[in-house]
Amino acid sequence: LHPETVRHLAEDILENGMKTPIQVRHDGKRHILVEGLHRLEAARWLGETEIEAYLVQAKRH
Repeated sequence: LHPETVRHLAEDILENGMKTPIQVRHDGKRHILVEGLHRLEAARWLGETEIEAYLVQAKRH
């Protein structure tokens, strides 16, 4: 995780909104982040409690 990237993304989200939702998969009990850690952290930094996400099918490696 790169704090500077999170800060830049947070500024961009404030100005332009979230352009690309994060990606999550469901493991039967909860959602697991597949892609978008910096966007998720930027949203948290902004105080967001909900974020748009794509639900994808992904296998654990």
